Amino acid sequence: MSLRSRAALCAVIAAVATTSGCATRIAQDADNGLPSLQLQNSTLLSPTNGGQLISSQDLRAGDIILSATRGINSLGIRAITLSPVSHAALYLGDDQIIEAVGSGVRTRSTTQFMADEATIVAFRHPDLTPAQVAAMRSFAQAQDGKKYNTTGIVLQAPFTLQRKVCELPLVPGVVRDACIRGIAAVQLGAARNDRFFCSQLVLETYRAAHLPLTDASSLLISPADLLHMREGDVPSVQIKQALQYVGHLKGGHLATDVAATGQPSP
Repeated sequence: MSLRSRAALCAVIAAVATTSGCATRIAQDADNGLPSLQLQNSTLLSPTNGGQLISSQDLRAGDIILSATRGINSLGIRAITLSPVSHAALYLGDDQIIEAVGSGVRTRSTTQFMADEATIVAFRHPDLTPAQVAAMRSFAQAQDGKKYNTTGIVLQAPFTLQRKVCELPLVPGVVRDACIRGIAAVQLGAARNDRFFCSQLVLETYRAAHLPLTDASSLLISPADLLHMREGDVPSVQIKQALQYVGHLKGGHLATDVAATGQPSP
């Protein structure tokens, strides 16, 4: 990485650090029944800190795949979203993963996908039916070859910084959700159906199967937002169903798993 690139990256990290929020919610303590403050979790379980290692054979069609590479683009996304993941994809079954990348929407084998990523973790919607899986596969395959939503992803950077004011500690979930959606309506505009960025493709595929992960616009959902939709975490926007952690197809490198937080996972 050049000195200029490092300086630019440090400036971005500094800007995020001074404006970052931490979504919270009041939950009932399972042990004593008393109200307790739950913080949004930016760490990611891995085989070295409490997660489990799986193979591609453990995946089911419809599983959401979140990942990160060691490249500068991935590092920048993780820094600005304060998340250990920077990319989202969808497992279609039959050893196929569909994703939206700079060249457009493409389908690859899990082997090809795994070769390019440093950390790969799978999450699952617990209520998928065979009919919904078929609808998801049909919709996703129809998007193969469509263009990447470059405009949408460019607008994500300033939006990600501005939305932090909505995610300050102790802001109620309903207020946080309305605040984020309000900023998104001004900053991001309306979604198109002929091009996608990575997390947008995942959201729209679930929506096509009449199983939306959230009612919020897919334009405002990042891979970090999908990570916070997991069980036991605090989502930034209201969700329909918490996602179940399936396991890591690849990961366990401490420097990769906590690159965004700078702290070892507990």
